[in-house]
Amino acid sequence: MPSRRDFLGTLALLGLSPYAAAQTKPAAPPTGKLPARVEFVIRNAYVMTMESAGDLADADVHVRKGEIVAVGKKLAAQGAQPIDGRGMIVLPGFIETHWHMWNTLLRSMSGDKKEHGYFPTALNLGKAYTPDDMYQGTRLGCAEAIYSGITFVHDWCHNIRGPDYADANLRALRESGLRGRFSYGAAQGQPGTQPIDLEDLERRHREWNKYSGDGLLSLGLAWRGVATGATGAVDASAYRKDFEAARRLGIPISVHANNRATGPIAQLANEKLLGKDVQVIHATWVSPEEIRALADNGCAVSLSPYSELRIGFGFPPTGDFLRAGIPVGLSVDTTALSGNADMFAIMKAIQNIENSRTKDEFKLPARRVLELATIEGARSMGVDQQVGSLKPGKRADLIMVDTRAVNIGVWSEASHMLVEAAQPSNIDTVVVDGRILKRGGKLAAIEAGRVTSEANAALAKLRQRAGWW
Repeated sequence: MPSRRDFLGTLALLGLSPYAAAQTKPAAPPTGKLPARVEFVIRNAYVMTMESAGDLADADVHVRKGEIVAVGKKLAAQGAQPIDGRGMIVLPGFIETHWHMWNTLLRSMSGDKKEHGYFPTALNLGKAYTPDDMYQGTRLGCAEAIYSGITFVHDWCHNIRGPDYADANLRALRESGLRGRFSYGAAQGQPGTQPIDLEDLERRHREWNKYSGDGLLSLGLAWRGVATGATGAVDASAYRKDFEAARRLGIPISVHANNRATGPIAQLANEKLLGKDVQVIHATWVSPEEIRALADNGCAVSLSPYSELRIGFGFPPTGDFLRAGIPVGLSVDTTALSGNADMFAIMKAIQNIENSRTKDEFKLPARRVLELATIEGARSMGVDQQVGSLKPGKRADLIMVDTRAVNIGVWSEASHMLVEAAQPSNIDTVVVDGRILKRGGKLAAIEAGRVTSEANAALAKLRQRAGWW
């Protein structure tokens, strides 16, 4: 039988597209304006505050002007729009801590041969991207994030081929209404001797109000560090210029560090390139000395179990990081490897890997895993004073999970239900900064069919340009 790759290649030779019905024109304006922030009160829900108040059964959450006003039972909320919370678990929106959103366009394209693995795929297709492809990939990722209950994303943008590429990526983020960090990175295939476009980074930092989506987005550096998976070693003169620019601007730094042969964390520590402003990604091959270096320098760690397992990075040592007091967040990484952006599945994988790794059924409790996806993840990204828990004075980023579907009923223990049974389809409502972006299981401001159709058309043209079948 011919492979899928052979089939698509044949279509290309015939001048056909597997997405012939999709629109092929450039991306149109956003499908609609973001919903207005309205005052509402969720009534009679099971509320998981992720604060010392714990869980509150048959409780209410009152939101006004994008802020949580009160959490408790039988709240007085005159004039607020009521939302029925019966049968629902209400909890903070999920915090995602590292996602190459531009390559959502490459979903499930990491193949079964070395030449079609993740790094060659991202490199060769990434070099053929247009700014519109950046927009399409990121917009598709944003739509999936909202559908899946992710209210904060860390967009690790490592294919900025020019200022217009960054503009397109940021436009998709702003239009979505998500909260997040945009980390500015190098382009796929950029020489290791060449720094990123520091002039553009510095200009954006000066003018960030233009890009921040009314303060929902912040700026960071997607730092290559000492090496990248696609292009190998980065010259010290280049990586130091990038690092020093971020430090000078006072923006957070994020770096991949997962090479068993070179010991990049030890190298970063030796070169004094760690700190509270540095997030380390993956770190599955890590020594006790490197864990201590991360803890001593106040670094956070981002773990993405599905991409780490899929690509062969090994098992994330979650418990080792937590015991060392290192803030840990959970990550989608790339849907080219993980397939989707399901934070419920990510939580389940993290728990099962840790319990299996330590041969202990009770090593990583469900409640602790849920913290990694909410308040602990927010702490790892430095936004825990704004979001990550349900507390008066915090911004209203929350989700409502319907417990009456066959895959999650019956009611048992809320943390276990969410970590072990729930799926994105169980999320009834998603709120970001007081705006209702998903309601009744449907996206409120994004036309899903249009987004996927335009993304399919963009991918077909991208593959044709790159000769990638």
